Amino acid sequence: MLDWKNRTAGARNSVDDSATKVRGFSGKGRLVRIGGAVLGLYLLVALLVGWYWSQEPEPFSVQQHAQAAAQDAQHQMVHGYTTVATLKQVASTLLNKPGGYLANDLAPPGLWLDNMPSWEYGVLVQVRDMARALRKDFSRSQSQSTEDPDLAKAEPRFHFDNKSWALPASEAEYSEAIKSLDRYMASLGDPSKANAQFYTRADNLNNWLGDAATRLGSLSQRLSASVGRVRLNTEVRDPAQGDSGEVEVVEGAYETPWLQIDNVFYEARGQAWALAHLLRAIEVDFADVLVKKNATVSLRQIIRELEAAQETLWSPMVLNGSGYGLLANHSLVMANYISRANAGLIDLRMLLSQG
Repeated sequence: MLDWKNRTAGARNSVDDSATKVRGFSGKGRLVRIGGAVLGLYLLVALLVGWYWSQEPEPFSVQQHAQAAAQDAQHQMVHGYTTVATLKQVASTLLNKPGGYLANDLAPPGLWLDNMPSWEYGVLVQVRDMARALRKDFSRSQSQSTEDPDLAKAEPRFHFDNKSWALPASEAEYSEAIKSLDRYMASLGDPSKANAQFYTRADNLNNWLGDAATRLGSLSQRLSASVGRVRLNTEVRDPAQGDSGEVEVVEGAYETPWLQIDNVFYEARGQAWALAHLLRAIEVDFADVLVKKNATVSLRQIIRELEAAQETLWSPMVLNGSGYGLLANHSLVMANYISRANAGLIDLRMLLSQG
């Protein structure tokens, strides 16, 4: 009788232990399911937010924007005001577009995105070039004149590391640069202040256009290398060192890495977007110079090519087919627009350099 009671108690305890284990496994499974659902929801939200943040900003009317800015601040529309206002707006777009500045993000979804940071870098390249041109050429009457103090602060801040996330962050430096541009623009549009100047001379414009042409030429080469190409490298021997001075031609294959093709493509779109706006501002401020040199039509053709490079990309990814293959090669299409714009810049510089 005692043995039967012991066996019964043991069986009951075994059943209780089994039930406890089942409940434990059931609780863990529920936690796993909840965790999986939360993770899936987070990934879905991050995907949608990342898609929204990857939308490129729409173009804006540079003349209307400059006029509105002058009216709000009660400034006069003097020569150079449209160019500076456009540069300020282009730089502000980097910080104020959906998602803000993404190149230095350390957390998803910004961490997962690379197309928009490449676009941002392309815009930043053109912003840096124009800021340097303002400081070095447009705001100075001659090489011996004093540089503008606000532009002297803005230009180096735009050249700050574009991927710094703290101490200081890139956004903080660029914001300070924009404030310096704003002070220069305020001095430029205030007739009571004569310390800020903007000189619309053909040589000043030609210097900046030279930088722009160099940028587009480099982009064209990098875009064309998406399918691989043979490049000739020439090295001239130095006669001063006893060499014959002959040219040695070396052939080498050059191809953009597969993982970098979309980055180069979106960097080109960013540069084209920023440069098209800046050239439209130049058309306003340098109207007299362009008319005198019969160069207005040439400038408008360059803008048209750059704006054509901004057409919507309907493919979900940047395709990299061969030149005459079944699939498109978006890099080669972009290289065509960039090359035509570069050729137009070269012709425009020739017109400006003529007497």
